[in-house]
Amino acid sequence: MSKQTGSAEQGAFSALNREQLYRSLGEETFDLLVIGGGITGAGIALDAQTRGIKTALVDMQDFAAGTSSRSTKLVHGGLRYLKQLEIGVVAEVGKERAIVYENGPHVTTPEWMLLPFYTGGTFGKFSTSLGLRVYDFLAGVKRGERRKMFSVDETMSREPLLKREGMKGGGYYVEYRTDDARLTIEVMKKAVDMGALAIPYVKVESFIYEDGRVVGANVRDLLSGAESKVRAVKVVNATGPWVDTLREQDGSKQGKTVHLTKGVHLVFDQSRFPLHQAVYFDTPDGRMVFAIPRDGKTYIGTTDTNYKADKAHPRMTKQDLDYILQAANFMFPSIKLKDSDVESSWAGLRPLIHQEGKDPSEISRKDEVFVAGSGLISIAGGKLTGYRKMAESVVNTVSTQLTAEGRSGIRPSGTKNLPLSGGDFGGSSHFPAFVAKKTEEGVRAGLSRAEAERLARHFGTNVDRVIGLIPQYKDQAAASGQELPLSLRIELMYALEYELTTKPADFWIRRTGNLLFDRARVLQWKEAVHAEMAALFGWSEETSAAYAAELEQELHYAVTPVEQE
Repeated sequence: MSKQTGSAEQGAFSALNREQLYRSLGEETFDLLVIGGGITGAGIALDAQTRGIKTALVDMQDFAAGTSSRSTKLVHGGLRYLKQLEIGVVAEVGKERAIVYENGPHVTTPEWMLLPFYTGGTFGKFSTSLGLRVYDFLAGVKRGERRKMFSVDETMSREPLLKREGMKGGGYYVEYRTDDARLTIEVMKKAVDMGALAIPYVKVESFIYEDGRVVGANVRDLLSGAESKVRAVKVVNATGPWVDTLREQDGSKQGKTVHLTKGVHLVFDQSRFPLHQAVYFDTPDGRMVFAIPRDGKTYIGTTDTNYKADKAHPRMTKQDLDYILQAANFMFPSIKLKDSDVESSWAGLRPLIHQEGKDPSEISRKDEVFVAGSGLISIAGGKLTGYRKMAESVVNTVSTQLTAEGRSGIRPSGTKNLPLSGGDFGGSSHFPAFVAKKTEEGVRAGLSRAEAERLARHFGTNVDRVIGLIPQYKDQAAASGQELPLSLRIELMYALEYELTTKPADFWIRRTGNLLFDRARVLQWKEAVHAEMAALFGWSEETSAAYAAELEQELHYAVTPVEQE
């Protein structure tokens, strides 16, 4: 049905080839145009393209720049939904965890979670034991990861920082930690490898109609200002917080609407918050919060508050900061965290389906697909964990419509056992041996052992391509006398050539995660990386200044709360 529009090998995901990619948008008619480059849009593009549906995707920001880089970074089964009796949600997303993990073990990893319970808390010993047993059953948890119950002493030995007063024991179960932005990028890269065309910083200005039906969109390249028409047989609106904005543009915002809530997370260095063990715990107001160790840091969140301000730039407020600090100091009383201990933070929006009269934390995370009279297909709600099933559901709708209109040869969904970009290990059990082997190869190529291992874990089977850049850029760096460390240089060049990285903020926040979890690295190398990108892309002084200011703003707001939104 569809010829491939290219692959990563041919520059189909290279920022250096972006102008040609943008021109391609207007040069052919696609079966499907996906608006929105978060995890849901990326999943839809991958599912559709693997079925033989020729797909294009645009996003007015960077890929994953909205909700999909601002989550709790867990592919989790949603234990708290048991409390709300959302059995179907628990069962579906619980089973999806294992699928997401097996398809990309380099971006998702099992993480044992400790659930302490206290006198008067949300969970008691019996309810925790029963709840986790039901959770294991519903989620199809493998035998080695099934829940365990601990005494007070066992619970404290797992995490000595916990409050002992009133403790009655703890439950122990497995969640899956992920790098949400990397997960999105790897899904998107796989879609592009399969033949999809995906471009960030392209905004849909309006829809194109014929006989009252949506047949594409008028778009504008936000970097060059160039305008184009993208023709497509079907159009999907997967824009998260902006879903209702596009439904309004289409004149089809009727019935259920999107309800935005905001979640904030704080990051601390392990020297100030030396957490040994991921913990899921009660806050004084009866909500549940995660505290998770990662890469020498501890992050904690999330808040859950109604939100009606700037969708593109949600920020941590003083109220958010105080809430999380109080929750942390309540459960871990010896650490006595202060505002000045915050090393970074992030704020994200949840595009939920509005339910009248419900508090933010009570609103269902279930997803829903809307099909407008114009033909516009919109999806809202849902969780990161369920992205693949959400995508399958949307593409089923597209497939059914195309088939009814006379198309043939559309295949069923094939993503359940499809490795993501970088995930070709033959299953998660082979990942440790792969990392060991590639670490040695990286050392032989000139990297330190720590850097070689980090890159192998970060890029998975794509690390060969990253290490393969060493000969070219090692010599170049020596000749120019430029100061970028070799590991950072090849990481940057891979991000530019194979991950459509357009701005410094893209690189430091979503391709590396450094602004969140290694602020010192950003501060040390931001000017050198900026200079490298400016020279490569030939930025004007105005553009260069704007991109530098954007990164400075993100660095500022990561540690500085706003008074109000």
